Amino acid sequence: MKLNVRSFLLVLSVVCGVTAHAKFTNFPDGSKVPDWFNDSKPVDVRNLGKQYVITEHGVLSDSTVIQTENIQRVIDLAASNGGGVIVIPEGTYLSGSLFFKPGTHLHLLKGGKLKGSDAITNYKIVKTRLEGQTLDYFAALVNADGCNGFTISGEGTIDGNGHRFYDEFWLRRKVNRKCTNLEALRPRMLYVSNSSDVTVSGITMMNSGFWTNHLYKCDRIKYLNVTILAPTDGYPKGPSTDAIDLDVCNDVLVSNCYMNVNDDAVCLKGGKGTYVDTIPGNGSVNRVIIDRCTFGKTNAGVTFGSEAWDCSNVIMKDCKFDGTYHVVLFKMRPDTPQQYRNVLIDGATGTVRVGIEASTWTQFFNKTERDPMPASGVDNVICRNCNLKCTRFFYKNSKSGDYTLSNFTFTDIWAEDPDSQFDTTDIKNCVIENVTLNGKKY
Repeated sequence: MKLNVRSFLLVLSVVCGVTAHAKFTNFPDGSKVPDWFNDSKPVDVRNLGKQYVITEHGVLSDSTVIQTENIQRVIDLAASNGGGVIVIPEGTYLSGSLFFKPGTHLHLLKGGKLKGSDAITNYKIVKTRLEGQTLDYFAALVNADGCNGFTISGEGTIDGNGHRFYDEFWLRRKVNRKCTNLEALRPRMLYVSNSSDVTVSGITMMNSGFWTNHLYKCDRIKYLNVTILAPTDGYPKGPSTDAIDLDVCNDVLVSNCYMNVNDDAVCLKGGKGTYVDTIPGNGSVNRVIIDRCTFGKTNAGVTFGSEAWDCSNVIMKDCKFDGTYHVVLFKMRPDTPQQYRNVLIDGATGTVRVGIEASTWTQFFNKTERDPMPASGVDNVICRNCNLKCTRFFYKNSKSGDYTLSNFTFTDIWAEDPDSQFDTTDIKNCVIENVTLNGKKY
């Protein structure tokens, strides 16, 4: 078998356990990638002000005692002194919802664990954003609003302790199969809103009761070397434990992370509904780079929707897949006008069920009259340099006229595809070069 230079370097990187960081220059629409995206240095807490070790301020190292008020008191003390770093030392500390203030940060030392209470009564009811709407609901375990420069760092763990919430959700589904996520009453792990220059690095996040990371109206976000886990096998699985939800966010780098959750990995959001573009609080997601990440049994490496409508300039580079359902999934809602465009998948390797899928999505469908209804479509998708073992490489599942696909390019792809149905007839302007599926050249 002839091995080109790129393939040789890819094999060498796998053998050595590293993949060289490639500098990003342009987004798929041709616009320049800011230098900010090419800086993946971890957070240095020495530059963030005074460190407040929680056990030095009355917090007990006791995994059985709720410490919410005591930990919040340390956060408030740091904020009143101009900011600083809240340090979780070795040990397990049980808490309900915590609220970080401008200038404060969270650092978890190796062996340190912030563990969420499994009683929903320990989470405050606040005005928040969920599933494309603003409503009163439970705060997350860790919350930060209007906190520019907010960081979470270290080698420790945030444990959502979500198994009790999982049990309740699945029991509700047995009684009412139409039970929604919000009816199950469970907290997210991290909610950051209205903030710029947010960085999460180094830590492990596991067992979130609901979405693991939810960022709303944030810009310049970095997730670096983070491990995000939730149960995907056996009982109970962790329902809707999305790894990273980007809701009306711009300029995002997710680099060298591992995600294995029982739903989407990186999920783009921004609103839903027939008049989505007219509702205050909704918005677009732009300029997202997912670099050298590894995905386990997630629904997709990156998902557009189901609560998204305007997304552009998304790059997935040199990512690995191990039993993932999709590399990329476009969820198309007939009740919502959606435009997804300028997407690049470069260097995807590993095992998935489906490589790229665009599917009509009708869960909790609620279409109202709008004349004319703005068009929906996926435009300018480039998939190249991929080596995948899958059931089906490309799949479109739709009702006629729901949406359009246009300007797709498939280049330098090798995939096992037992389905052998690489049907691109519904794509307007499709370029296929050097594509081999299940031994058949296209």
